[in-house]
Amino acid sequence: MTSSPVTLITGATGGIGEALAHACHDHTLILQGRDQARLEALCAGLPDARPLILDLTRPDTFASALLNLPPLTNLVHNAGVVDLGAVAEQDHAVWTHTLAVNLVAPAELTRLLLPGLRQTRGCLVFVNSGAGLSASAQWGSYAASKFGLRALADAVRAEESAAGVRVTSLYPGRTATAMQEKVHRQEGAAYSPERFIQPESLARTLRFVLDAPRDALLSDVTVRAGS
Repeated sequence: MTSSPVTLITGATGGIGEALAHACHDHTLILQGRDQARLEALCAGLPDARPLILDLTRPDTFASALLNLPPLTNLVHNAGVVDLGAVAEQDHAVWTHTLAVNLVAPAELTRLLLPGLRQTRGCLVFVNSGAGLSASAQWGSYAASKFGLRALADAVRAEESAAGVRVTSLYPGRTATAMQEKVHRQEGAAYSPERFIQPESLARTLRFVLDAPRDALLSDVTVRAGS
């Protein structure tokens, strides 16, 4: 009997992460977040899920937190933060926090979990953003973190292809999540979630990436809101 894939999702209690957890309900799930109560509630509604309490701003704590994890079939870097502001106005604390969560944490988690992914010839997915392809005014810190995430994914893909590890960067357009609602508040714009990609639609796309046959590598996937 074939065992189920083992999938770790960061930012699992956010809109996209929670939708992906439900889309992968037939996997053995390891769901990362900082809010223990929310994680445990999410895990309780899934057949085979366990919480992973991890502060993504503390990479020095990752190694001990990841002890005794089974080799992963899939690692989905989904967690992210955003704070809009002009480069002339955002101080080092904003940049440090944004880069820590959006770039440094994925790099360190990837480093620590690569041995298991090599063992399973697994899949590594970086949930990026349209801001990882083009930077706009007020988006400097966030775009810089996502440009860096794109570079990280490209480097890992080149380094690990011989080991059979597949690496995908996913570039969603605006998605109807709490983060998008926060962005609209910062932009001073009305928020209408029906105008954007729904988290469940993005989760189905991510599941398609995870399920792609071995002869098909989806290296870069761009998703935009439909009409």
